[in-house]
Amino acid sequence: MTDAAASLTSMEFHPQPKPGAARPWAFPAPDRGALDNGLTVLRCLRPGQQVVAVEIFLDAPLDAEPEGLDGVATIMARALSEGTDKHSAEEFAAELERCGATLDAHADHPGVRVSLEVPVSRLPKALGLVAEALIAPAFVETEIERLVRNRLDEIPHETANPGRRAAKQLSKELFPAGSRMSRPRQGTEETVAAIDAAAVRAFYEAHVRPATATAVVVGDFTDVDVDKILAETLGAWTGDTAEARPVPPITADDTGRVVIVDRPGAVQTQLLIGRVGADRHDRVWPAQVLGTYCLGGTLTSRLDRVLREEKGYTYGVRSFGQVLRSDGAGHGASMLAISGSVDTPNTGPALDDLWKVLRTLAADGLTDAERDVAVQNLVGVAPLKYETAASVAATLADQVEQHLPDDYQAQLYARLAETGTVEATAAVVNAFPVDRLVTVLVGDAAAIADPVRALGIGEVTVVSG
Repeated sequence: MTDAAASLTSMEFHPQPKPGAARPWAFPAPDRGALDNGLTVLRCLRPGQQVVAVEIFLDAPLDAEPEGLDGVATIMARALSEGTDKHSAEEFAAELERCGATLDAHADHPGVRVSLEVPVSRLPKALGLVAEALIAPAFVETEIERLVRNRLDEIPHETANPGRRAAKQLSKELFPAGSRMSRPRQGTEETVAAIDAAAVRAFYEAHVRPATATAVVVGDFTDVDVDKILAETLGAWTGDTAEARPVPPITADDTGRVVIVDRPGAVQTQLLIGRVGADRHDRVWPAQVLGTYCLGGTLTSRLDRVLREEKGYTYGVRSFGQVLRSDGAGHGASMLAISGSVDTPNTGPALDDLWKVLRTLAADGLTDAERDVAVQNLVGVAPLKYETAASVAATLADQVEQHLPDDYQAQLYARLAETGTVEATAAVVNAFPVDRLVTVLVGDAAAIADPVRALGIGEVTVVSG
């Protein structure tokens, strides 16, 4: 007998291991508190996450921007990392780099978000730099001028991008001219050009204060005194309280119509079809999320099955709901949209088939199989989606800016799993009624206008690209 055979003979064979019971997963719940200066703090311990994520929400919304200065919130957000009373812009960047930290900030309709990621061992130093930026930003004139020039350089590129151009036109169509939501989030060439250091500082002084801000801290801070770190950094930030600022209601005109943004010679047409609907405060939201996913949330959804697989019009069409903002009193709105691109000659046929999908959905409803796949994809992917501290922190900060309870996301997954096919069908049909959709097409008007008019899906208007 060979040595190998002898080894096999003497080897003990064990039965195949059986899989254990799946451990239940829930979105992590934060601990809520506040610092002495009024700053609200949400802490979320995530064992093993050695890179800590911090999200700071500032109540500096776009509708608070002064008239004629659209974009000042964006310039202010970008300027927070461009120097303080202690460090120049170069020195500040070097100090962040020494910490191994990344810092970002952006402005949107609800307010300004400052995002930090840093190894837990460098958290005190990095959070101290963030506090420094919030307490004493320099807003040096030359740095503001550079940021303004950079933003002005970005605008033509955004206009040239069909997807961005469609989004800009849809907002202009849906919202009243006097509403901040009807205008580009980061301003226009005219309004951005009018921004200077004095305007940025005035906006900062009017809206940035700890009493109306929230800090979300997520990661494995088992071996550090996170309360002490917060007190010594963000706790040094001072500022007065502010009276509640009235939030204008969101109104929109979803009269069915088509707007073609003319791009002569374009070989493709960018489609963006949308309206305003319920947001996360509405009890229909889980069913709306589920139904919208069945309609166009993935490669196997209805729209892709018809427009991509059967007809070959497109590489993909998606439907989605994008939350806009809440008024703090349980009311808000979301943008409900269908987006994709098709080749120019098939623009009319593709829209015709898209409307047929919507009408069939209203007549026949979703199938149980479609609902089951959507639940599996939406709920089953959650543990992977929230593997990093940054993803958890961002979602908690979303809940803060939308005035939602801290357990909202955890409850959402339970409600998605409980939502039936009939509820999901009703929600998506109500979300995308065939006669109440604003359709924006960025493409060659000479080639597509007549075929689109023949569909009868709304009055067709052509505007310059």
